[in-house]
Amino acid sequence: MPLMGGDGALPPRGARLPSYIADHRARLRERFVAGGADALPDYEMLELLLFRSIPRRDVKPVARALIDRFGDLGRVLAAPARQLSDVPGVGPGTATDLKLVEAAGHRMARARALHRPVLSNWQALLDYCHTALAHRATEEFRVLFLDTKNVLIADEAQARGTVDHVPVYPREIVKRALELNARALILVHNHPSGDPTPSEADIAMTAQVAHACAALSLTLHDHLIVGQEREVSFRAEGYL
Repeated sequence: MPLMGGDGALPPRGARLPSYIADHRARLRERFVAGGADALPDYEMLELLLFRSIPRRDVKPVARALIDRFGDLGRVLAAPARQLSDVPGVGPGTATDLKLVEAAGHRMARARALHRPVLSNWQALLDYCHTALAHRATEEFRVLFLDTKNVLIADEAQARGTVDHVPVYPREIVKRALELNARALILVHNHPSGDPTPSEADIAMTAQVAHACAALSLTLHDHLIVGQEREVSFRAEGYL
C-alpha cells in the first residue's frame, strides 16, 4: 500500500523508480546541461524543478496539470501557494519549493538593480520589474524610490488590486518619499491582461502623482507598465 505524504501518494521509501521514468529524468537533465533553458519547453523545465520536490513519482502529469491551470512557467511560479496546492499532486511542500524558486529569481533580478544608478542601468531595472510583475494574476502598484544620484534605495508595493484595477493615492506616495529622504521616483505597475497599453485612468493617475511630486520638488522619472511580453514607458511615449 503506498504511503501518503504531504504531496500525494508516494511509493514506499527505498523503492526504485521504474526504468522508463528514471531514463526520462536522465534525458531531461542531459538536455538541460547541454543546451540550457532554451533546450526545454516550460513543462519540461517544470519537471526538472519537481524532480527534487517529488523524488519518487512520475512528475510529468503534475507539470502538465500546472501548465494547463496557470498557462506557463512564469505564471506557475507566480501563483499563490494555496492555488498551487489545489492542483492534484502538488502538496504544501512542493508549493513552497516553487515559491522559493520564484523568490530566488526576484532576489537575483533585484540585486542587479539595487544600489546602482538606475538611469545608467535601465535594462537591469526593466528586467527586475518584468521578473517581479509580468506574471501576476492581479494588478500591483510599486514605487521605486531614488536618492540624489538616482540610486535605487527602496522598492515598495503601495497597493494591490484586482485583475484590472488597483487603488493609488498620490499623497501617500510623496509622503513616503519624504520619509525615505528620496529625491526621485519611478512608478511601476502591471497589467495582468498582458497588454501594457496605458488606460485613461493610468494617464490621469500619473498626472496626479507628477503634480504632487512637483509641489515638493521631487522628480518623477517615469511610470512603467509591465505586460507579459514588454513594458511601456510613459516617458518614452510622451505622457511625461
